[in-house]
Amino acid sequence: MEWIRSERAAEGVKLVTLNRPDKLNAFFGMMREELLEALEQAAGSESVRTIVITGEGRGFCAGGDVEYMKSLRERNDVNSFRRLLDAGAAIVTRIRSMSTPVIAAINGIAAGAGCSLALACDYRIASDRAKFSQSFVRIGVHPDWGGTWLLPRIIGRSRAIEMMMTGRIVTADEAERIGLVDRVVPAADLMDRAMELATEIAAGPPIPIRDIKRALSAAGHQSLAQQLQMETEHQIRAFQSKDAEEGMTAFFEKRTPSFRGN
Repeated sequence: MEWIRSERAAEGVKLVTLNRPDKLNAFFGMMREELLEALEQAAGSESVRTIVITGEGRGFCAGGDVEYMKSLRERNDVNSFRRLLDAGAAIVTRIRSMSTPVIAAINGIAAGAGCSLALACDYRIASDRAKFSQSFVRIGVHPDWGGTWLLPRIIGRSRAIEMMMTGRIVTADEAERIGLVDRVVPAADLMDRAMELATEIAAGPPIPIRDIKRALSAAGHQSLAQQLQMETEHQIRAFQSKDAEEGMTAFFEKRTPSFRGN
């Protein structure tokens, strides 16, 4: 891949890096398609139990390449622009639908589509140098990549209105305070802390961990009765697994369990 680097970073952990640092990892060319491909490969591998997404250099992702979008607007090339939107929607849909947990390690600016990409992830850990902006209105366009669905669910409707209608920049400290990110750490510690969390999740039992993501995703639209039924089905699946036997045996033997995903 030209714009995306995908590598095994630790046991069970796939690190996916947006790799266009000279442009703060703004999406360009086939970069969206490459990111989707990297996610598909990771989600399709039984050896990958957690995915971490980050950006190379000073930025996480500055959104779409405005120069390219301007050229599309000058030609009124709606079809090409729609393809960009569809590619972004496919990435967000895949992150939310896959059972593998996805962590965003936000090292710098996350603006526009880059902000929405971070929102789509299951957990967001940010550098104290990170900044966030739903910057679409600054160039006269509408939020995409699921931002209008994700942001109000994370920080509330009123705060989402302010961010999206002004495009203002939110610092890491404010992002943590309003719940936009889950944790802020010193810049020098970001990847170590992100990998610690990813490794801890990857060491857990894959069957219930993947079902936890499914259950939490369903909780927003299911009734309590439906959620209780889902929990029962997930619990029985976990109970019948060899990992449950291993976990309970390890508990009584006072040792760390070794989960295999079966």
